[in-house]
Amino acid sequence: MSRYTDAKCRLCRRHGSKLFLKGPRCYTDKCAMEKRPFPPGVHKGSRRRLSSYGIQLKEKQRVRFMYGITENQFKNYFEKASRLPGVTGENLLSLLERRLDNVVFRVGWADSRADARQMVLHGHFLVNGRKVDIPSYLVDEGDVVELSSRGEKHKKIKELMEEERTPTPAWLGVSEDGKATILREPQREDIDYAVEEQLIVEFYSK
Repeated sequence: MSRYTDAKCRLCRRHGSKLFLKGPRCYTDKCAMEKRPFPPGVHKGSRRRLSSYGIQLKEKQRVRFMYGITENQFKNYFEKASRLPGVTGENLLSLLERRLDNVVFRVGWADSRADARQMVLHGHFLVNGRKVDIPSYLVDEGDVVELSSRGEKHKKIKELMEEERTPTPAWLGVSEDGKATILREPQREDIDYAVEEQLIVEFYSK
């Protein structure tokens, strides 16, 4: 399945919650969910009740779109999570959080995960001193993420680094010289958005 390229605000309205796909706009009154908190389409009042399968599918799609990954990628993450020790749903969220584009977004170097993905693709970041231009690269405990020489010249990144941002998750540490260190693997309590991962596990367990 190809990556979603339609209007992002329709996704939030379709899933009934903010997916924070458009950066700062999502926190203002301009957000589509603030103006029109109902599904898109002309028949907004005649939606049928979802089955248990429909609820599970909707939750899976909501998380997939939030991280901006394809169906095959998401399924691969789930299969990898199911092979790891521990709770599969929590393992899945941990893997998604460890993506390099998500780390860039989480430390405040990009307005959205989509912007972070593009910056990574353009080679603006180093991991342990080596350039990594793969958004899906999974960071590990002890890894250090920093700007490349090209990234240091990026005007938008410099502006964002100087702004006051939301608190950095506890599993990430940002030093004064602009380096992000992976202090530990992300845990379930580090996920600061509403998600019912058990529904995703049940969806793939059928």
